[in-house]
Amino acid sequence: MIVKVAENAGFCFGVRRATETLERAIESGVGKIYTYGDIIHNRQYLDKLTLLGVKSINGDEIDEIAEAADPSCPATVVIRAHGITKEEELHLRSLESSHEYFHVLDCTCPFVSKVHRIAEEHTNDGTVFILIGTKTHPEVRGIMSWADGEKYVFAGLDELAESEFVKNDEKSSGKCVILAAQTTQKLSEWKKCQEFIQNHYTNRKIFDTICSVTENRQRDAAALAPTVDAMLVIGGADSSNTQKLCDVCRETCPRTYRIETADDIPTEIIGTLYKIGITAGASTPDGIIEEVKTRMAELENTKSFEELIDESLKTINSGDIVTGTVTSVSGTEVHLDIGGKTTGIITLEQFTDDPSAKLADLVKVGDEVKAFVIKNSDIDGIAMLSKRRVDSDANWLAMEENAKNGAIIEGKISEAVKSGLVMMVKGVRVFIPASLSGVPRNGDLSALVGTTQKVKIKEVDVRGKRAYGSIRDAAKAERKAREDAFWNTAEIGKWYTGTVKNMTAYGVFVEIAPGIEGMIHISELTWKHVRHPSEVVSVGDTIDTYIIDMNRSEHRISLGCKTEETNPWRLFNEKYSVGDVAKVKIVSFTPFGAFAEVVPGQDGLIHISEISRERIAKPSDVLTLGSEVDVKIIAVDEEKHKVSLSIKRLDAPEEAAPAAASETAADDGVVYSTDAPEKSAYTEE
Repeated sequence: MIVKVAENAGFCFGVRRATETLERAIESGVGKIYTYGDIIHNRQYLDKLTLLGVKSINGDEIDEIAEAADPSCPATVVIRAHGITKEEELHLRSLESSHEYFHVLDCTCPFVSKVHRIAEEHTNDGTVFILIGTKTHPEVRGIMSWADGEKYVFAGLDELAESEFVKNDEKSSGKCVILAAQTTQKLSEWKKCQEFIQNHYTNRKIFDTICSVTENRQRDAAALAPTVDAMLVIGGADSSNTQKLCDVCRETCPRTYRIETADDIPTEIIGTLYKIGITAGASTPDGIIEEVKTRMAELENTKSFEELIDESLKTINSGDIVTGTVTSVSGTEVHLDIGGKTTGIITLEQFTDDPSAKLADLVKVGDEVKAFVIKNSDIDGIAMLSKRRVDSDANWLAMEENAKNGAIIEGKISEAVKSGLVMMVKGVRVFIPASLSGVPRNGDLSALVGTTQKVKIKEVDVRGKRAYGSIRDAAKAERKAREDAFWNTAEIGKWYTGTVKNMTAYGVFVEIAPGIEGMIHISELTWKHVRHPSEVVSVGDTIDTYIIDMNRSEHRISLGCKTEETNPWRLFNEKYSVGDVAKVKIVSFTPFGAFAEVVPGQDGLIHISEISRERIAKPSDVLTLGSEVDVKIIAVDEEKHKVSLSIKRLDAPEEAAPAAASETAADDGVVYSTDAPEKSAYTEE
């Protein structure tokens, strides 16, 4: 029996994040730990929490728990991965702010929180919010509490199409239809609902809110199910995403069984079916999956006394596949006990393709090895075996599966031929046509020889025992995966460390994740007025930036560097007030005065009348560009962000200062301009 486990099975990101946060809280040993509702839908995990003293509570108990929390026994409430309602969350936060020893840990899955934000920000009296999901599910109840205006929950297309909302022809009311889905919704059903809304309503907004992990899990299960004789779907009885997995698998594998633990494995599949597939819902711990795999192996290997007698008397023939236990390993041979009175021998050449390998590094006494019988001598009690032959057959079967699933594999390019490249993967020849190599037409294919490349397997030639692959498609799939990973976690306000890739007169393009670029407009690059981004950064520079706005459908990301904490005007006000003395740097001259940098990015004007007590013809008669001087701050215009400075008032009795910096400037015809040719914010009309 062959047991295959889907690649994406078990705890998803959100559930793992919730359980790990809860377990850290338990390990801290501080006070009592509660979960607001069951943290995940898995009975075995919840039983484990109960043994650890963690109690699942509801809203009726929360006030009493908050009141009882004190220094000797603080209380921590962990919000479940499925989230809670808006009213419940606001109540929890209110209790946390009013009770010093009552704390809240929000473990709501980020994908669920995203749907909460969509419901809150995009619904109002002029919208109709439609959620595709299970009406009684706690995640759905939580999402719906954040939506305003008219709102509905439909299980799928049939319920949506037959609803009173559709029959009443609400599209004529002028309201905008907002469509979203429960994060664990069945992907095929969601696509049907999307198409229905797109075809019936022009005034609409559709948000793809199905968790990417859910999509991958369902896609893996859909790919695995038709290749096996039976599917085991592991998950809790209350788990919505587990039920969706069952539905997906049953479409192509009628023998699909839903189980919670290894004790639920149906006995009728043991010994009667050849290939068994396993997948698991998002709330299934890895340990339960491993337990099911182990139990399957134990049940398969359970043999009766009669079976053991038959095995001892079995005849070994050339062409058989046998499994033996390693009894000794030398430099050139491996000896196996293969049952009866026969010893199996595998030479180095028949054990591995690598002539430089050492058998002692590959296998040890006690290991089990499956091998092909080349020839057998009943007289000598010796069978010559080949592990390479079995590996080759297994590798070919694996390659056939790769072709069915469009899997991406990795290998080293061994040679370049006229029409493409050749890669050997575990003894299987993979041919990559030149057009799918990623090398430009008439380019040098030999440049890839010896390099390790990722290839998507597209088809196999069973007769010729070779496969065909595409480097270009593998790169495209990886790029798509990277983009999905980025967009699934990206949010406005999130900071990234990126690299400047390109520059234009209006801004710079920054790579903030592999293959993901955003643009920082010149106005968001710095608080200073600059004519070109090259005054601030260069191509290749590393820069910290954050997302200002983004549009996934258009792959557009707007970035920024400016923050209120670095605002020069704010820094100036935090450091100086009218009457303070500051050391400044002279940065430019005009006929009516000199401009000096008070703090980086904020200049002040030393009017010509404030430079010296003696009359001067021009500022440069007294001051030097780039020199540092002490000045007194005599006026500040908060509205126009102007600062008036004086040198002559430093060591003399205070004279009557202008009412504000703006009045001093206005007397000389000075106006504020962000387009000033000089570094300063002032110019002359």
